[in-house]
Amino acid sequence: MSDCLFCKIRDGEIPSTRVYEDDDVVAFYDISPKTQLHALVVPRKHISTINDIEEVDTALIGKMFLAAKKIAADAGYGDGYRVQMNCGEKGGQVVFHIHLHVMAGERITA
Repeated sequence: MSDCLFCKIRDGEIPSTRVYEDDDVVAFYDISPKTQLHALVVPRKHISTINDIEEVDTALIGKMFLAAKKIAADAGYGDGYRVQMNCGEKGGQVVFHIHLHVMAGERITA
C-alpha cells in the first residue's frame, strides 16, 4: 500500500532505527515509546488488521513472535516483557498494518 506508514518504513522511504530484520519481518523502535524498550515488529507483507490474517499467513505470524522474543532477549529483557497487538480502531490500532508491540524495562501492571 503506497500510503501505509509501515510499508514506507519497510521500504526505507521513512527512516527508522531497526532492531531486527529478515526476509519476512522488520522491527524498529517506536517513535513514542511507552517503556524503556518499545519496538514494533512488522511483517513485510501488508496485512491491515488481525481480521485480515489468513491460513497462509500462519508461519509469518510465528516469525513475528520469534522476532519479538529475540528483540527482548537481545535488549536484556528475556526474563519479562509484553507483546501486544491491537485490532481495529476500537481496539486501539492506529496504523493499519499489523504489528506487535514489544515492551519492557519496567514492571507493566495494566
